[in-house]
Amino acid sequence: MAGDELLGLVTVVIPTRDEVKGIGLVLDEVLSVGVPRERVLVVDGGSTDGTVDVAVRYGVRVVQQEGRGKADAIWTALKYVNTPYMLVMDGDYSYPARYIPEMVREVMRTGADEVIGVRKPLPCSQGPIYRLGNRLLTWVFNLLFDTKLHDVLSGMYIVRVESLRDAVAEVGGFSIEAHIAAHMISTGRVVREIPIEYRPRVGKKKLGVVDGLRIFRDMVLLTTRYNPMLILFLLGALLLIPGFSSALCRLLVHILRH
Repeated sequence: MAGDELLGLVTVVIPTRDEVKGIGLVLDEVLSVGVPRERVLVVDGGSTDGTVDVAVRYGVRVVQQEGRGKADAIWTALKYVNTPYMLVMDGDYSYPARYIPEMVREVMRTGADEVIGVRKPLPCSQGPIYRLGNRLLTWVFNLLFDTKLHDVLSGMYIVRVESLRDAVAEVGGFSIEAHIAAHMISTGRVVREIPIEYRPRVGKKKLGVVDGLRIFRDMVLLTTRYNPMLILFLLGALLLIPGFSSALCRLLVHILRH
């Protein structure tokens, strides 16, 4: 299948909220790699800085998201996407659009339900705290879901729309990437990864330490839905600790007395 035909199978979804400095750069790149204009969907979360005006001038489809947050932007996009695949990328210019054709080829070649772009940060694109937090959260995800992913929170990924539609639209905020990966893995779908560059974002940073804690909380909530036996096992282990400690103390007392 030719490259143009492949790109016709995917809708590029760009969630935005006050990305006036970056959205034009992103759309220039997306269109330059051959994505048809009618296959670009900007889902805006209530921008007040002119983001929507810029997107409209490019002739791509722009819709207002229902609800708030990035997760609601994805669930809103599903109502408009009519292609077999949906590729999500941020509107802040941090993810190079030149990887779109490669990600489309990878999902088609492997038959995967999701392909995640594993970020390889360029200088000044990620601070040390942000990078450490991302690694810790990915490690937690791998522990909870028995996976070996390298960047579960990457904001650039392609998913098979049919495989995503049956996910429950809960657990929101910036945890949508973990939600999608958890859904795919826990329902027997295939997840692949490819390396991509990650540039310094254009515009104001939105994530902070508190958001990282919320993502951790949401991962635990996802585990109760998709892997409840693990939670029951951990709770059982915690309940055994007091009994084990008491038995150990009695044994030590017995040894000391004799």
